[in-house]
Amino acid sequence: MPTYRDEAVVLRTHKLGEADRIITMLSRRNGKVRAVAKGVRRTSSKFGARLEPFSHVDLQFATGRTLDVITQAVTLHAYSEPLAHDYERYTTGQVMIETADRLVTEEREPALQQFQLLVGALHALTAGTTDGPRPPAMVMDAYLLRSVALAGYAPTLTDCARCGAEGPHEAFSPQLGGMVCRRCRPPGSAHPAPATVAYLAALLTGDWQGTQGVGDVTVRQGSGLVAAFIGWHLERGLRSLGHVERTRVPD
Repeated sequence: MPTYRDEAVVLRTHKLGEADRIITMLSRRNGKVRAVAKGVRRTSSKFGARLEPFSHVDLQFATGRTLDVITQAVTLHAYSEPLAHDYERYTTGQVMIETADRLVTEEREPALQQFQLLVGALHALTAGTTDGPRPPAMVMDAYLLRSVALAGYAPTLTDCARCGAEGPHEAFSPQLGGMVCRRCRPPGSAHPAPATVAYLAALLTGDWQGTQGVGDVTVRQGSGLVAAFIGWHLERGLRSLGHVERTRVPD
């Protein structure tokens, strides 16, 4: 059978038969891919542990009639190992891979930027950012904002998201796309502090230096806005987000 190689992050797995699994992954060149890993549920499997969610792997595939078959797996980064021993980081990582799975909807459609963003986020979650360690919730919120921005839903944090009136503005509306002016704001809009808006802007642009010294209140308020924004634009909430513990962030 024809074969090919690709690099991927495992998003989820499903049992197939008595010993196999279907592996859903986000790959560098082929976007979202589903493939069969034969015999990986047997204790004698050579690469079963390499195909767990969060694993960043180099794979060889054999082209099949319906699903391709994984014939070789080499670990590039075993993100699943440190995450398995830290509940807070594990749950935030689950939010990331669920988001990637939801945003990349079509199989075999290249999604290089989403792949690179996910690998970078998992690295930041387990090994720290380019400006040092950050709380898991902060890394998660940065990933969520940037991933939906790549999908075409970037929040507007300066001018009014509805009429374009020059900001800064006081209200935030997930359904309208971000900050809105007094004339456009719908009932029930949030009123984040200016520091929170600046913090979200730093997360959106990947400015980790701009997140230094951010207080607990700002992080929590920012997380609430991100969750509301993501929930609206994904049409239904992320199931894994409900398991994330909002622990205190040192001031």
